Amino acid sequence: MQVIQEGAEVWGDDRPDLGGLDPGPAFARLFDVHAPQLRRYLARRVGHETANDLVAETFLVALRRRESYRPELGTARSWLYGIATNLVRHQVRSELRGLQATTRLAHAGELSHAAHDGRVAEQVDAQTRAAQLAGALAQLNPADRDTLLLVSWAGLDPAEVAQVLGIPPGTVRSRLHRIRRWLRTNAPAQNTKEAQTP
Repeated sequence: MQVIQEGAEVWGDDRPDLGGLDPGPAFARLFDVHAPQLRRYLARRVGHETANDLVAETFLVALRRRESYRPELGTARSWLYGIATNLVRHQVRSELRGLQATTRLAHAGELSHAAHDGRVAEQVDAQTRAAQLAGALAQLNPADRDTLLLVSWAGLDPAEVAQVLGIPPGTVRSRLHRIRRWLRTNAPAQNTKEAQTP
């Protein structure tokens, strides 16, 4: 919750003052609060190993650029996700190659020999649906993919996504509507449920 005192801007825990002489305690709190969720989001985007590296790099960049954080413009959470999203953009080529490889594996039928067991068949079906959705995600432009995944995987609301991407909240809502419509048309019906947000 935001707390502002007239004359001496004092912010709540979600908008900390990072400009002090010793930023260590403030960054330790930020890390404790936001690193686990940020790691989960990044792991879904780029894998666990890369996610760990990107979480560390996100906080390193945030520490180096702490003077640029403006609590009056947004929460620390949005600021951190903005940094992380910019770092992920550098990983886009790898992400796209991975999504395209997953799609190729699904089409190659490498998983089809596991039909002997009902449980294995369900697993194969789930992997195939994920691969088909991966192909659809790979076709989205980077801005749309970032918007969808920040809402679906990171759990940010449209206002937070707007802060992360530096765009108006109405643009986020418009993108989400357009993306969902596109996924309903271009991804199998079962998969669009997985990509949609509440």
